Amino acid sequence: MIVVTAPTGDIGHQVVENLLEHGASVRVIVRDPSRLPDIVHNKVDVVQGSHADADTVNRAFKGAEAVFWLAPADAKAESVMAAYVDFSRPAAEALKANDVKRVVGITALGRTTPLAGNAGYVTGSLAMDDLIASTGVDFRALTMPSFMDNLLMQAASIKNQGLFFSPISGDLKLPSCATRDIAAVAARLLLDYANWSGQQELAVLGPENISFNDMAEIMSDVLGTPVRFQQSTFEAYKARFLQFGFSEAMAQGMTDMADAKNRGLDLGVERTPENTTPTSFRQWCEDVLRPALLA
Repeated sequence: MIVVTAPTGDIGHQVVENLLEHGASVRVIVRDPSRLPDIVHNKVDVVQGSHADADTVNRAFKGAEAVFWLAPADAKAESVMAAYVDFSRPAAEALKANDVKRVVGITALGRTTPLAGNAGYVTGSLAMDDLIASTGVDFRALTMPSFMDNLLMQAASIKNQGLFFSPISGDLKLPSCATRDIAAVAARLLLDYANWSGQQELAVLGPENISFNDMAEIMSDVLGTPVRFQQSTFEAYKARFLQFGFSEAMAQGMTDMADAKNRGLDLGVERTPENTTPTSFRQWCEDVLRPALLA
């Protein structure tokens, strides 16, 4: 039995689909089961509730061999540590109480850099990993750069203004990965859980380092209309999250993370064939962005 948290999210729903395609026994933790597609709902064991709740995770982890762990950041949390570490404490206790053998988690790049201690969401995510590791489970922490799919949050601006924004330099080449590749790596580890042990970080870097200006050129070509990147200030970046209803601490956490990325947070891991994943930014634009803008 493999337990999947956040099964309706960008990564989680693809993990579930991959596992089911390979005939795995899957249990999901979900607040609102109606959000599961019928074809999935009929094939999985559903535990309704939040994976921050002790009773919920204990019910879900009972008899499970492996867990896919993803803590969805709470935009209104009082701190990044509350959003990641405090959120995960009940699960850490449940992992031990139910003798779960292995965990595959979604986390962030940066541990090997001096920037990790003041990188907002990343700092909280790495502390969450330490909590999970302290339980003694065999653990693979999948360390992520920014997701290509995050650009969908700016779909309206790209479509209507031909613009997208970030406070990160437009010329800085950074790794960027597609969520479908993250899900594929996670599912492979979960399906092969009996053949690995110990605790290790595994980076998922996409196929190449790419800048926002590079992305703008590719988007322009794929979409057939000019798209330009515009660098914003960090102050404007934070203000936008506050307008979206983020707490002060979480808006600052997003800003600190972007600042750390701008200073090289995501460049601390050497690219290898093992941590290079296949979906190029051009392919992602053709398969995901263009259909989203045309919908």
